[in-house]
Order: sequence, then structure tokens, then C-alpha cells
Amino acid sequence: METFGICLLSTIPVRCKPAERSEMGSQLLFGETYQVIDEQENWVKIQCTWDKYTGWIRNNQLEEIEKDELEEMQEVLAFALETSQPAVGREFYIPILMGSTMPQFDGINFRVKGQRFTYSGQAIQPNNTKPSTQLAVRIARKYLYAPFFWGGRSPFGVDAAGLIQVVYKMMGVKMSRSAAMQAKRGKTIHFVDNAQEGDLAFFENERNKIIHVGMVLAESEIIHAAGRVRVDMLDHYGIFNTETNHYTHKLRLIKRIL
Repeated sequence: METFGICLLSTIPVRCKPAERSEMGSQLLFGETYQVIDEQENWVKIQCTWDKYTGWIRNNQLEEIEKDELEEMQEVLAFALETSQPAVGREFYIPILMGSTMPQFDGINFRVKGQRFTYSGQAIQPNNTKPSTQLAVRIARKYLYAPFFWGGRSPFGVDAAGLIQVVYKMMGVKMSRSAAMQAKRGKTIHFVDNAQEGDLAFFENERNKIIHVGMVLAESEIIHAAGRVRVDMLDHYGIFNTETNHYTHKLRLIKRIL
């Protein structure tokens, strides 16, 4: 029998192995759903609905939902645009972080598993919003100064690929969880001088493996997560940090998604 679940906490760590000491490969945000594909002692292995990412969560954080409810939830979604804003239930509230999912949102209320929550913050509804590079840049800038956190996808801790994935998620565009997979999307821009605001720039390590991504801004700048979400300079060599006067990432390629 298939088992499906939903994140009803602000965040849930998704670990690479079924152990507390294991690396956190990703993170569930409130309202995101998944399918359980394996179990081991106090852990369940899940596959996330949005990006098909697989990993392990503690079984005491598993919140089951019916398959038909999961499918219904995908029809009308809204995403939180506030850094943190409470969703108020009948007897409690849950801090909702930017990028969280609110199913069946009517502008004030949403429902999960028969519970009604009230959310008074800003939200974006992709069914009523056309994806654009301008919108992507505006959302990305909301994460400025968020701390870098490997595997993170929230304004309280985010990695480079997680930042890009969640920004696109809020426009209703599905992106993979890793920079290397994200680089397979879109049209290649062969010269940095031809890059436009909203393009994605990808960077490689000494083994020619893509390990970093950022979003191109106007005036030869880029927003990316490195230490914190920050704005640095971009040229044909890569990312130049004006605070340290050093190049920090070697440019591999630029892609146009939108």
C-alpha cells in the first residue's frame, strides 16, 4: 500500500542516510508533500513530490495524507513570500517560512488535512502569476543575507541550488535540487556579455564538476549563496568578491531558463 505524507512543521531535515549524524541533503518546507518509499527502524525514506529528491526523515515527523488529497492539493497552491509569518490554527500556530506551500489558499485561509489555517502575510499564487526574470530577481533579493546552510531551502539557511530551486518554485517552475542537474535546463548563453538579468550562471571546481549556481543581475552582478546570500561581481572568469578582492568561483556556463 502506498504511503504519502506532508510537512506540517516549519522545516524538516532530509538526510542522506537514516542517522542523525548523516549529512542533510535537503529540507522540506511547510506544506510540501512526499511519498514514503522505504522504512528502517526510526526512519522513513521519502521521495519529494516537487523535485523527486530522495532522502530520509525521522518517522516521528511523518504526517500521512491520502493520495487523493495530495493530488487535490497540487491544483491550487500558494507560496509564502514573508521571511516568517504564523499560520494560525484553531488551537495553535505554525511559523511559515518563505517558500512554504499553502494548498487551497483563498487569500486568507488554507486547509490541510481538514484543518483550517489563517495566513495574513504576502503570498504568491503561480496559477495567477506568469513566470518572468523580473519576478525571479525580486524573489531572490528577498533572501539577501540569509545564512548559507548546506541542504537548506529557507531564509534561515539556504544553499546555492536550494535558493534557485525555491525561487523558481514560487513561480510554479520545477527545478532539480542540485546545481549540476539545474545546469541541464534552458538555453546556453556562450558569452557572459550576452547574459541577461535572471539568467543562471553555473560554476565548476578543479575537477570540472558543476558545484555552484547563482542568478545574474544587472550591471555585471550576481546573487548567490556563499557564506550568506550576497551580491558579487560576475565576469568571464567567474565570481569576484569585492570584499576580499579574490575570485571565489570559476564560471562554467550560463543558461537562460525563462
